[in-house]
Amino acid sequence: MRFVAPLPEPVKVTLNELLKNKRDQAEFEQAQQEIAVLHEREAKGELDVYYYDESGVSLTPTIPYGWQASGETEEIPSSRSKRLNILGFYSRDNKFEATTIAGWVNSEMVIACFDRFCETIEKETIVIIDNAPTHTSHAFKARLSAWADKGLIVKNLPTYSPELNIIEILWRFIKYKWLPLSAYQNYKQLKQELQKVLDLIGSQYSISFA
Repeated sequence: MRFVAPLPEPVKVTLNELLKNKRDQAEFEQAQQEIAVLHEREAKGELDVYYYDESGVSLTPTIPYGWQASGETEEIPSSRSKRLNILGFYSRDNKFEATTIAGWVNSEMVIACFDRFCETIEKETIVIIDNAPTHTSHAFKARLSAWADKGLIVKNLPTYSPELNIIEILWRFIKYKWLPLSAYQNYKQLKQELQKVLDLIGSQYSISFA
């Protein structure tokens, strides 16, 4: 067996550096400290902390590397398709709630997910999110007080701070580790395999956060 090394990703590295250069480092560090305090309170049973975000997959696979026998060629199916979006709430102990939507995601869809999630919480719950347009729209902000009345508090991260949203790690695991190559045979197969993975997060699939 030989290891097929990943292709270099200079654009990705450059983007990360640009984000670090653009952000306010003091705000970033303050947010880190505030999140640490929230998790300390969570450990005491005072509240729950979730991270929310959207991601998506399509029939163009995102495979950074792979294994194959020497002299063999591994074919990865690829074609165009609608994007299958995942709208998810994720905690450090791998509790996970998700909705999948084919195609475009707008603020109304995000609001509907928050409305449903709000009905499931059992104690004060902090949901940490980035500043995507769907999370900062007038319609979304108009729902904040109603959610707060039910115990759900939305905390926005500083801009250019994706490292603080641990659900970004989950998305990478789903796309690069857990979703099998067979998922990319066709759109129906992709939906089925993705749903299998999503259903098993927290049991068969989990991430350990120090």
